[in-house]
Amino acid sequence: MVKIKVKQQRSTRRKTNVSSSYKPVFEGDLIGYARVSTDHQNLDMQIDALRNIGCKKIYRDQGISGSQMHRPGLDAALRAAKGNTLVVWRLDRLGRSLNGLLDLVEVLADQNTDFQSLTEGIDTRTSSGMLFFHIMAALSEFERSLISERTKAGLSVARSKGISLGRPKALSDEQIADAINEIKKDPNKTQALCKELGVSKRTMDRYIQKYSDLDDLTWPRPN
Repeated sequence: MVKIKVKQQRSTRRKTNVSSSYKPVFEGDLIGYARVSTDHQNLDMQIDALRNIGCKKIYRDQGISGSQMHRPGLDAALRAAKGNTLVVWRLDRLGRSLNGLLDLVEVLADQNTDFQSLTEGIDTRTSSGMLFFHIMAALSEFERSLISERTKAGLSVARSKGISLGRPKALSDEQIADAINEIKKDPNKTQALCKELGVSKRTMDRYIQKYSDLDDLTWPRPN
């Protein structure tokens, strides 16, 4: 009986050692991304943390603000992370703008990329990490709905006040009429008139096409 107890204790000890060093194995590579906002800041701490977790490739941006969502290092990391896992040391290394983060979450989901943030303990390869993904996606959809509603409400108020919507005209109605009348008399004046009025020939051609069916271009003049 004593011998059996000893064997059981040794067996239990071995199991404890194995479980303490066990790390789950997931499919796909770990692609690291590190960023600092200024050239004077150091990336070493982030890179060490990413290497320790097993990132073979680490892309970086130095001296670029997190508010800019298009960065050379980040764009390269996203391309490399397709079908793999993108890893950052902390969530704000990915971006400091909530809208930017929401957009990035959609990009990662669309290209079948998992995401891991070491400091916050976010890992979309786990059930709790997937919950984070779903919450972020829901927030993104909610934000789009709010923007759409605010835009529609603003347009409705503007129309009710008689405000003209869209890009303002480069020339007044009187300037358009005078210019087109001059061009009808002498088409060679087109380039000179465009330069004088500060508009491109393309803009002038658009006005000519719009009012080409009018015989007397005293319109559109103000009353």
